[in-house]
Amino acid sequence: MTAHSPQNAPTPATPATDAGTSLGATLVVPLNRLKASPHNARKTPHATATLEALAASIRAKGVLQPPVVEIERKPDGKPTGAYLVTIGEGRRQALRLLAKRKAIKRTHPVRVTVDETNDAHEISLDENVTREAMHPADQFEAFRRVAEEKGWGAEEIGARFGVSAQMVRQRLRLGAVAPDLIAAYRAGDLSLDQLMAFGVSDDGARQQQVFEQIGPHAPPYAIRRAMTETKVRADDRRARFVGHAAYEAAGGVILRDLFTEDGGGWLEDAALLDRLVAEKLTDLAEDARAREGWAWVEAHADFPHGTGYGRVWPEPVERSEAEISAVAALAEAYDRLVAEAEGDGLTPEQDARLEEIDKALQDHGPDVAYRPDDLARSGLIVTLGHDGLARFERGLVRAEDALRASDPAATGADTGIDAPEDATTGTGDEAPGHEADEGLAPLSERLVMDLTAHRTAGLRAALAAAPTAALTAVVHALVLQVFYPGHEQATPLQVRLIRTGLERLAPGVMEGPAGRALAEQGETWAARLPAKPHDLWAVLTALPGSEVLDLLAYCAALGLNAVRDTHDRRPAAWAQAEVLATALSLDMTAVWSPTAASYFSRVSKARMLEAVTEARDAAEAERIAGFRKTDMAEAAERLVEGKGWLPVLLRTAPSEADTVSQPDDASASEDEAASAAVDPDAYPFAAE
Repeated sequence: MTAHSPQNAPTPATPATDAGTSLGATLVVPLNRLKASPHNARKTPHATATLEALAASIRAKGVLQPPVVEIERKPDGKPTGAYLVTIGEGRRQALRLLAKRKAIKRTHPVRVTVDETNDAHEISLDENVTREAMHPADQFEAFRRVAEEKGWGAEEIGARFGVSAQMVRQRLRLGAVAPDLIAAYRAGDLSLDQLMAFGVSDDGARQQQVFEQIGPHAPPYAIRRAMTETKVRADDRRARFVGHAAYEAAGGVILRDLFTEDGGGWLEDAALLDRLVAEKLTDLAEDARAREGWAWVEAHADFPHGTGYGRVWPEPVERSEAEISAVAALAEAYDRLVAEAEGDGLTPEQDARLEEIDKALQDHGPDVAYRPDDLARSGLIVTLGHDGLARFERGLVRAEDALRASDPAATGADTGIDAPEDATTGTGDEAPGHEADEGLAPLSERLVMDLTAHRTAGLRAALAAAPTAALTAVVHALVLQVFYPGHEQATPLQVRLIRTGLERLAPGVMEGPAGRALAEQGETWAARLPAKPHDLWAVLTALPGSEVLDLLAYCAALGLNAVRDTHDRRPAAWAQAEVLATALSLDMTAVWSPTAASYFSRVSKARMLEAVTEARDAAEAERIAGFRKTDMAEAAERLVEGKGWLPVLLRTAPSEADTVSQPDDASASEDEAASAAVDPDAYPFAAE
C-alpha cells in the first residue's frame, strides 16, 4: 500500500476542460467516474487481504494520498467525464469494495491529482519500483506507540489498519522486545525468526540475558527453549491432565507463543501445576475408594515400581438362570435397535428405548467384581500416564496384607505322601490291600521316591501322546506364575517363566503403546480366570483350543527378554530375538518414535547426523552439523519426525519371502540394515 499523506477537506468537483488540466491540479470527482487505466504497469490483481486492509484504513481515516489520474478522452480528444487511475488502483478498488458493502455511496467524492504531462505508464512503473516499504522494526515500534498513546486494544487497532487482532498482538510483542535486540535486528545481526523466538516472553531483562548468553547465531528453537527453560510446556502431560482453565482459575499464568500456528505456550508456575496434579489424583483415588470400597488408596505422579505389590483380580459374578436370561434379552434388544438405526440414525423413541435398556443393564451390575475379602485387604493406586490421563491400578496387595490362600492345593495338604512315623495313621483312606492297623509302618522315603518316579515316567509318556493335554498343562504352569504369584506353584510341570521388569531399565516403557496393550490383555484374562489356583485346571480344559493358544501367547510374551545388557551377555538369545522379530514382521514405528529425549540426546553427534542423513539427506545433516549437542538433538527430532526412521537396533530384517518380492536395491538396503543391527562398532557388546 502506498504511504498516505493528510487529506484536505473535500472541495466541489471540478470538471475537466477541453484544454486539459495542468500537472498537479487536484479535483474531487465521484467514485463512479474513476476507472482502471490501461497504462497501469501493475497487471497482477491486488491480493484480497491487501484490499481488505486498505478498505479498513480508508473507512477509518479516509484516502490519505490522492490517486493520480489522467482524463479519459474520446477519439476526437474530448473528455468523456471519467478519469483513468494511473497511480492508486488499489485505493480505487478498496473504495469500490466499501461502496459494494454500502459503507459509502457509489458517488462518494474522491480527491485526485491530475497528471497529463508525464507518460502514464512510466509514472505507474516509477511509483511501484522506487518506493520502499518501511523496515519491520519501525512498524513494530509504531504499533506499540499507537497502543500506548491512544490506549487502543489489539482489536481496535486491527480494525483501523485492516489486519487481524492476532497480527497486532504479534507486532506489539515484537515492538516490546529489548532495545538491544531490536537494534541487532535492524543491523541484520538477528533474523525475524530469531526476534520472534525472543518475543515468546515480554520479559525484556530475560531477553537481554539470553541474548548475552547464547549470542546472535543461535537457532530460533534454541532461543525459545532458553527463554522458557523454567516453564512447563502447554502440552505437558501434567498440563493436559489438570487443564489450562483449571490452572488459570487457580491463579496460574500461561505464556502464549504468539508466533506459532497452534498457539502453544508454557505454564509459568510449575510448583502450582504439580500441586494441582497431586490434588486431582488424590481426589480421584478417594472417589474410587468411596465408590468401590478399597482398603487403601494412594496417588502418585508415577507408579512406585519396586515396592513388591501382590495382586488380586476380579472374578465373574455368579448370576441366576433368570438373571442371565434377562441380561441376554436386554443385550439382544439393544443390538437389534442399533442395527435398525444404522444409516438412518436413531428416532427419538429409539433413543429413549436405548437409554432404558442401558439403565436396566447397569442395574444388573458388572459381569466381574472383586470378592469382599479381597477388597478388604487390597487397594488402588492412581497415577498419571504419559498421555495425560489418569491410570487406575486396582487390586494391589501390600506385603504385610498378603494372605496365603486357604485351599488345599496352596497349602500342600493332602499330598498323598505318608505322614512322619510319629504321626497318626489309619485314617480310613488307605489303598486297597492295606490293613488299617495302628502298628502298620509307613512306606520308606526311598520307596516313595521309587514309586512316584515310575508314576512320573508314566505321566510323561501319557502326556507326550496327548498334545491337547500337554498344551493345557504348559498353559496351566505359565498362568500360575503370571496370575497367582503369591501361591505355591501347584503344577508338576517344571516350566519356569522368568519375567524381567522393563520399567526399571527404561522408565515409561510400560506406559507406551506396547506396554498398555499388554496390560489390557492381562486385565481381560485376569477377569476370566478363577480366584483360586486349584480351580484353574477345570477352567482351562473348558476353554476352546483357540483361546488356550491366545492365553499361551500372552504368558509366553511376558517371559520374552531381548534386552541387550552388558552384564547379561546372551548373544545366542539376541540372535534368536532377531529371527523372531522377522517372523512376526515387527514394526517398531508403531510403538516407538525417535525424539531428543528417547534417542538423540543420548548418542554422539555423528550418530545424530547419520540419522538425519538416512531419514532426510546429507544437505539437512550438513545444515545442523555446527549446532551444539542439545540443539542438534532437538533439530534431529524435528527433521526425522514422520519419516519412519529407526536406529539399527530397532529395525527388523525382511523375511525371505519379502526379500524375493522386493527390487534388488531395496533388498540390499534391508540386508544392510539387518547386518547393522549387530554392528560391533556401534554396540560393542552386541556380537560375540
